[in-house]
Amino acid sequence: MLLNVLMALTVIMITARVLGAIFARLHQPAVIGEVVGGILLGPSLLGRLWPEAAAVLFPAEAAPFLGVISQLGVILYMFLVGLELDLHVLRSRVAFTLAISIASIVVPFALGAGLATLLYETLSPAGVAFTSFALFLGVSMSITAFPVLARILGDRGLQRTAMGILALTCAAINDAVAWCLLAFVVSVTRATPGAAALTVALTAVYVALMLTVGRSVMATAVARLDSSPRIGEQSLALVLAAVLLSAVATEFIGIHAIFGAFLLGAIIPHESRIARHVTDRLADIVRVMFLPAFFAFTGLRTEIGLVRTVDDWLICGLIIAVATVGKLGGTALASRLAGLNWRDSAALGVLMNTRGLVELIVLNIGLDLGMITPRLFTMLVIMALVTTMMTSPILSALLKARPWAEP
Repeated sequence: MLLNVLMALTVIMITARVLGAIFARLHQPAVIGEVVGGILLGPSLLGRLWPEAAAVLFPAEAAPFLGVISQLGVILYMFLVGLELDLHVLRSRVAFTLAISIASIVVPFALGAGLATLLYETLSPAGVAFTSFALFLGVSMSITAFPVLARILGDRGLQRTAMGILALTCAAINDAVAWCLLAFVVSVTRATPGAAALTVALTAVYVALMLTVGRSVMATAVARLDSSPRIGEQSLALVLAAVLLSAVATEFIGIHAIFGAFLLGAIIPHESRIARHVTDRLADIVRVMFLPAFFAFTGLRTEIGLVRTVDDWLICGLIIAVATVGKLGGTALASRLAGLNWRDSAALGVLMNTRGLVELIVLNIGLDLGMITPRLFTMLVIMALVTTMMTSPILSALLKARPWAEP
């Protein structure tokens, strides 16, 4: 079994690197190539064209091991995402960006919940309440991939422009609120109404404690670690132990472990030496090995063949349209009302419509909890890919009109 897992990881990493490089040359985020690579290794292509090879490379017995590796990778990745979140920037710009951020969540959430009324009868799993289905579909439409957006802006040298800073700030607030909404949906789905209320209350208490007492304790601990002559393995071990404990706490409360990892990353001082050290040590291994394993695990669960009829593709197109109108349109309209011109408002809407990896994490949670069927899961994965791939070409067209300047 170890041999099978090692072979699978080798194929996954090579495929992810090759396709990531190809898509990067096409001016698309490398993460798109990695996601596509995972889908191609699954039943959508390899399993359909060469099922014998698929059975050798990805035997059913290896799937649980890949699942554990991918979950650990997502936990570490969300910790790194939280580590990139600068809470001081959020506070300094919250007056202008809060309205835009709320609109970029409320509008797609409402449209997604409305779409659920059309899809519930045909695409919801048996036994799933309409409320849970509608809430999850609303959340899935509301996601912005903060890390992918940051990568797009960084690749184009736009992260320090006024628009880049505004986009990153809005995306950070958007992600924080969206994760809270998802935590609420998960708690409602996993438990009875009384237990769900307890889970929501415990979640609120845990978040409040982490943002107050936990943040103070972490600031003191980080200051001590930063003052050390050398930050080494012991410091890294302490941070990783704290990440896992926070993940265990949120999993025990009844929400997903990734929330605890993300929250711990968010309360560590953004510019500290230990934050940079941990990022330098973890980022490459997470992106090179763990995330491709997650993409492959997602690909093994994504079967494009499930979307087989004209009606299925029309529904898929409707999902893409609703997601785009809600996120891009809601953000652009709110930005225009806040005082931006139409070009900058449209650009911000396009950037906020980037979903990427974060959307895949949300969709996998929904599939694991039985809130969506594999068929709807496939449609939503396609939506995540299309909305993310739209970003670069539209942004390029807007940049040709007038480049943005630094603030």
